[in-house]
Amino acid sequence: MTSRARRRIAMMTAVGCLVGLSRLAACAQERPKETVRVAQAKSKASKKEASEKVHKIAIQVAENNPQLMNLALNNATNIIQHYKKAGEKVVVEIVTFGPGLHMLRDDTSPVKQRIQQMSLEIPEVSFAACANTQANMKKQENKDISLISEAKVTPSGVVRLAELQHQGYAYIRP
Repeated sequence: MTSRARRRIAMMTAVGCLVGLSRLAACAQERPKETVRVAQAKSKASKKEASEKVHKIAIQVAENNPQLMNLALNNATNIIQHYKKAGEKVVVEIVTFGPGLHMLRDDTSPVKQRIQQMSLEIPEVSFAACANTQANMKKQENKDISLISEAKVTPSGVVRLAELQHQGYAYIRP
């Protein structure tokens, strides 16, 4: 092979590389645009998911303590207001058992009127009363234990909390 042929091959190789590199450069310049578009689409999708996501909160009340009961109600109100302000959905369930059942008893609840008012104004909050505790109180007091109308009876308050946690509820014990 002559030196002239070698130069021609070298020149053609160099031109081929430059042409190939220019295509790579063009491709590389298009990639960031694609990446930005993909990131923007993902951002829109995640914002949509966030607005459709429901925040789920379970609050335990297991003490016959008016301050604790009011704190649980305050927590529920504050949580709901926070997520509503952010435009996000939220549900809160207050679960009572043991001495905390007094919160939902018709005859002994120190927060009965507040619960009634909250239930009218804030549909995202619900109240669960432990049937085991209700039955034990009935035996101890030798009378029927009536609950406020806002309370829904659940077979076991502790089991209800476990079920809620299994369903993705955040657990709060004020």
